[in-house]
Amino acid sequence: MSSDDLEEPHKLGLFLTRGHALMSYASVLEPFRVANDFARKPLYQWRHISVDGQPVLGSHGTSTVVDSSIQDAFEYDTVFVFAGGDPFLFDDRAAFGWLRRQARSRVRMAGVSGGSVLLAKAGLLDGYRATVHWEHEAMFQEFFPSVMLEPGLFAMDRRRMTCAGGIAGLDFAIDLVERDYGVTLAKTISDWFIRTDPRHADHPQRMSLGDRYGVLNDKVVRVLAEMEANVEEPRSRERLARIAGVSLRQLERLFAKNLGRSIEQTYLAIRLEQAFHLVRSTGMSVTEISVACGFGNASHFTRSFRGQFGLSPSAVRKTRIAVDTRR
Repeated sequence: MSSDDLEEPHKLGLFLTRGHALMSYASVLEPFRVANDFARKPLYQWRHISVDGQPVLGSHGTSTVVDSSIQDAFEYDTVFVFAGGDPFLFDDRAAFGWLRRQARSRVRMAGVSGGSVLLAKAGLLDGYRATVHWEHEAMFQEFFPSVMLEPGLFAMDRRRMTCAGGIAGLDFAIDLVERDYGVTLAKTISDWFIRTDPRHADHPQRMSLGDRYGVLNDKVVRVLAEMEANVEEPRSRERLARIAGVSLRQLERLFAKNLGRSIEQTYLAIRLEQAFHLVRSTGMSVTEISVACGFGNASHFTRSFRGQFGLSPSAVRKTRIAVDTRR
């Protein structure tokens, strides 16, 4: 779409839910603000929306004042949905109905971070390509098998757009500006934000395994990948050795040399890190988390968790709830 096709400002609706991530929100909105500044005219206009028209508490602990509720009549060209915390717990029928009505009006619908989950819960991503923040990927695949999930920074499929969140929002928004107003303006905005290495839609969300663990050995990296992919049903040490193409004794030596830990210690740490994430960011019960992370029973899981983090799963969750309440 060229600038000649857009005589009126492009109208953006920014739908915010409680706990929306400040980084994701700012990364998406700021490129549109800068586009207006460089164009010296309002290429984009936006309104903040909440379910009830009341201010919305964000991840940063302060509330964002909104312009309207979902009941107010206003036409948008693109609606962005921002969600944080555990978006799978969001369950507002009125909000889902409003999102579906926007989609039927041929509005571009964009889910950012957990916002992708809200679009999927509204039934707006069935049969579409989409992405979501990597921390929600496993649950997303389980809950929404009809969505074609991709691992990149953002995905665009007809009038459905999704973004993994975080600073990926910057890449996503600048790509949208380029589509709306051309590459020259997009490059100008990119320079303004000191974005010297533009990332495309299919760029991976996470660093490589080798970078994350500080490991160069291909055999160890191969086994780490297998461990991360099989948390619920841990592989045996013998199977991991076969995957690496070495003997079990040799694999143990490689882990000790490259990671300073045994195979079992490393695998346990990976499973417990996943468990910590689930405790902090989902409403799953301790029993459900213990099963999801490959523990035989909840008692064994709780002991291992406390040994790793110094707190029980329930204590970690209470800390999160207390922080949310203070907000």
